[in-house]
Amino acid sequence: MKFLGKYAKKYWKSFSIAVLFLTFEAISDLMQPTIMAKIIDNGVVNRDIHYVLKMGGLMLLITACGAVSASTRSVLASIVSQNFGTELRSDLFKRVQTLSFKNLDKFDRASLITRLTNDVTQVQVFVNGLMRIFVKAPLLAIGGLVMATRLNLHLSVVLAVVVPIVALLIILNLRMGFPLFSKVQQALDRVNSVIREYLSGVRVVKAFNRFDVEIGKFSKANDHFKNQSIAAGRLMATFSPAIMLTVNLGIVVVLWMGGLGVESGEIQVGHIIAFTNYMTQILFSLMMISMVFNMFVRAKASAGRIDEVFIQEDSFTWEKETVPPSHQSEKGRIDFEHVSFSYEGTSGEPILKNINLTILPGETVGIIGSTGAGKSTLVGLIPRFYDVASGSIKVNGQDIKQVDPQKLRDKIAIVPQKNILFTGSVAENIRWGKEDATDEEVITAATIAGADDFISASPEGYQTGIGQGGVNFSGGQKQRISIARALVKKPEILILDDSTSAVDVATEAKIKAALKKYAQGLTCLLIAQRVTSIIDADKIVVLDHGELVGVGTHQQLIDECQVYQEIYQSQMGKEVL
Repeated sequence: MKFLGKYAKKYWKSFSIAVLFLTFEAISDLMQPTIMAKIIDNGVVNRDIHYVLKMGGLMLLITACGAVSASTRSVLASIVSQNFGTELRSDLFKRVQTLSFKNLDKFDRASLITRLTNDVTQVQVFVNGLMRIFVKAPLLAIGGLVMATRLNLHLSVVLAVVVPIVALLIILNLRMGFPLFSKVQQALDRVNSVIREYLSGVRVVKAFNRFDVEIGKFSKANDHFKNQSIAAGRLMATFSPAIMLTVNLGIVVVLWMGGLGVESGEIQVGHIIAFTNYMTQILFSLMMISMVFNMFVRAKASAGRIDEVFIQEDSFTWEKETVPPSHQSEKGRIDFEHVSFSYEGTSGEPILKNINLTILPGETVGIIGSTGAGKSTLVGLIPRFYDVASGSIKVNGQDIKQVDPQKLRDKIAIVPQKNILFTGSVAENIRWGKEDATDEEVITAATIAGADDFISASPEGYQTGIGQGGVNFSGGQKQRISIARALVKKPEILILDDSTSAVDVATEAKIKAALKKYAQGLTCLLIAQRVTSIIDADKIVVLDHGELVGVGTHQQLIDECQVYQEIYQSQMGKEVL
């Protein structure tokens, strides 16, 4: 749990002050039974009303000091724990953002949400408790033992038996509880995963009337979470009464032994009352210590899950000292040299096999192939979403492993296959490409992408709000807004991953014509399923099962590439001449 060290260094002073006030509060509680014993044995027995009033006033003063200490401690505990939780959640979110796709693929997305919310909350609650009852409980237990022993050594024999039994119960509670609470958090991950999947595909569920199936999946995950929680709760419910029973039996023995002592004149009544109060305080503190360990078990399980994210070794490294690029002046040049790639955890043949390809500055390159041929994977390697298994990729003549990924991606704009729009206005979404883009630049980019017509036709124009995921726009409209977002960036390399699949042929032709004029000097990669989308590209790349089977113009591939001929024939419905 090394990640906690940062927060310990930052908040230890405030934490210590809170614990100091907590100590004053505990001392105030511990002094009350002793003063009460003196009031009974010295004031009441001797009928000394002056002594009773004096000691009663002292009790009130100590109680007031304890109340002030408790209030101060509560305020400090709340401030420290809230600041700690906020900072931890923020740091965890930042860490998730810096992880590569390779690292992120190790976690289910719902699990990451749980870690950012529920797990951080569990740790935050434990830290808050440490500055409240969790530190007070051991102080009361130890202080009660000391005060009770000083009060009457004979009755303290009971404590010598009760305390070890309770300590054993707490240790068993800790050892048996940790695995159960780890399973509870994993079950909660599954519940969140089912909810997230349903909300993402709610339109499909409604379209196919699969409500019963989704309810069944959720009920299964929810019942599993319930069963794991019950199992953990059952264990906790077993130990708490056992501790209470042990201490209460001790109190019964104290009263019995004290009664015999009073009868024989060896023990004073005030001592029995004070000793019983200390036993009650010890009972309360031991119950709280049991709660402490319950919370500790939960917090430990959650902290371990948070730590799994923090300890991820980022696969993205780059050399600080690099060799000067051989094609530094050729902005937009891309070189694939013997590139092979496979996703981690997959078996079988690589997704890409020994790809050798050079894309020159200013070229418009179409990439085509059957589904699963590796088209999206190929272009995803350029901005270094993943690292190649072997070979190298160069941008502007420089190996991308020698470039800061942030600087590399500043040169590239990509329109992904799955179009994602964010909550906000249309203009705000387009400005994701360039934060300081002027209104004119936004409109120009939207015009080229064929989006200006339907945006301007909206009552609010470019300030039209976008619902979550862009639900108030059609698939083709979302694609065109995504293209505008990429164009406003004015990158050196533009990657369009099947980004006009939901657009009609006439609109696609207008976008291509406008893009051709706009993209002069810009390296443009077009992934497409339709031959017509890339037929006039400067160069067409044909992939088949991860292999590069053809590179050339449309006519060259028609003459030489069998795979391209088959694709053309299947789509155009006529023989290749």
